[in-house]
Amino acid sequence: MSVPRYESFGRTNPPAARAVHAPWAIALLEGGKAGEGSLLAYGNGRSYGDSCQNSLGAVIDMRSMNRIISFDPETGILEAEAGVLLTDIIAHAAPYGFFPYVVPGTQYVTLGGAIANDVHGKNHHRRGTFGCHVVGFSLLRSDGSVHRCTRDAESALFAATIGGMGMTGLMLAASIRLMPVTSLDIAERVMPFQNLQEFVDQAEVADAENEYAVAWIDQLATGLHAGRGLLLTGNHADAGDARHRTTRLGVPFQPPINILNRPFLKTFNAAYRWSKGRTREKTSDYGGFFFPLDGVRDWNRLYGPRGLYQHQSVVPEDAARVTLPLLLDAAIAAGQGSFLTVLKRFGAVRSPGLLSFPRPGYTLTLDFPNRGTSTIKLLERLDAITLDAGGAINPYKDARLGAQAFAASFPNWRELEALRDPVFISDFWRRTALQLNGYADQAAAAAG
Repeated sequence: MSVPRYESFGRTNPPAARAVHAPWAIALLEGGKAGEGSLLAYGNGRSYGDSCQNSLGAVIDMRSMNRIISFDPETGILEAEAGVLLTDIIAHAAPYGFFPYVVPGTQYVTLGGAIANDVHGKNHHRRGTFGCHVVGFSLLRSDGSVHRCTRDAESALFAATIGGMGMTGLMLAASIRLMPVTSLDIAERVMPFQNLQEFVDQAEVADAENEYAVAWIDQLATGLHAGRGLLLTGNHADAGDARHRTTRLGVPFQPPINILNRPFLKTFNAAYRWSKGRTREKTSDYGGFFFPLDGVRDWNRLYGPRGLYQHQSVVPEDAARVTLPLLLDAAIAAGQGSFLTVLKRFGAVRSPGLLSFPRPGYTLTLDFPNRGTSTIKLLERLDAITLDAGGAINPYKDARLGAQAFAASFPNWRELEALRDPVFISDFWRRTALQLNGYADQAAAAAG
């Protein structure tokens, strides 16, 4: 039996050096004996960066807390322990005709992780983020107190925990409201577009007419073809099969080099465009539509032993036509191709989360193999373009964001720091918020 490696999905940071099991951590916290050490809940390791790492303390393995406590098919409210996987929630609710209102790009995330990162999906324009559908949760703090948080009770902790990346304590269980659906299968439509301007012209109409909408971009295309891609829309089919029929393949070992090089990407992009675009309308099983990469276990290994960086930004609608081409051009100018380039339109549905990433505008996601300094410079360039446009960078997909860029993306970060449990901390929070606190202290001392 293999020993678990508590690493981030991007694998650019070392895995956690120390991990403890949830029952042991709960007993410690309930007794108010957390002491001087630091802790951080660890779900299923699908965060790309260091928001799930605590190199100076211990991570708490939550995966043994995977029990579904109750489900009411009349209201669609499900209660489960924080370590249950989204795939198990889907399987449990499907026979009753329910599906989560919001799902991210993988079903192998924990309930607690989905709330802590306030994940979004292909229907933000209609349903907002995952946090919009959280009824409440129980939160264990390091002083031994358990807080039942809802919008109306312990509302400040409720808001800080949704999107708070685990900083407010240990989530024990949560209740969420699920969506009644006619079928888990998806009636999918594929519409090619020739450039980003054409996509922006189509996006608002696509959102108005469909539950789900997302675009794939051929990031390596240049010249007259720059920004071309496919707009995929979907709605739950009138009838279908709730079973997920995708066969899981796997990457059984770590290749010594990055497999996803430029020649591979050009071939893959051409093949994807042809295969996906040749059938304009079809019915897809939910796994293939929502979680295509889940069909290849450990696909992140294909990026080689140095791992990958993911950069996700959001820019305001009025800046999109100028800024989106600048982001793609920067990657091409740096000679770095993105294997997975995804573009979506965020709507105006507001999250209850204090540090929620989505906001009205367009969000672009790019994946890059880690090539060291050259990749870091590219990511910093993408940060600058995003922030100059009044946008923001996604923290739970980040592994190197600077403190000042984080503050520009989330100017209300101090509100979360004020509610942070003193024992809970991540490497991301040390690198950003605590650095900012240090700058503030130095400035105050200089002024005094």
